[in-house]
Amino acid sequence: MINDHSQASRALAKAMNEHTLVICTYILDELQNVFKRKFPNKSACLDVFLSNLAFELCYTPKINPDTPKMRDENDRPILQVAIDADIDEILTGDNDFHALNIERPVIISPADVLTGIN
Repeated sequence: MINDHSQASRALAKAMNEHTLVICTYILDELQNVFKRKFPNKSACLDVFLSNLAFELCYTPKINPDTPKMRDENDRPILQVAIDADIDEILTGDNDFHALNIERPVIISPADVLTGIN
């Protein structure tokens, strides 16, 4: 969002051209909190980015006890949304997702998207 030329930004742009982007309310809340904390003078950039982003919004449900455990429990709501919404892939650089031993959703990295591995 801040650096258009970063690997993550390029991967997101490619993914948006080839897939339907789904974002949950938990991610939107987290984005706003991170921007307030780390980039307080860039909050307007986030607002512009999100207002120009085409995505489907999913509300974040309560965690199902059967949802796989993760090292960072704060990531489980994202996984829960992906499972409930029958999402094909999660695009993330977060190693906690890549450490999961699950068949679906497939966890892909920005590098995977850019090299066409997904």
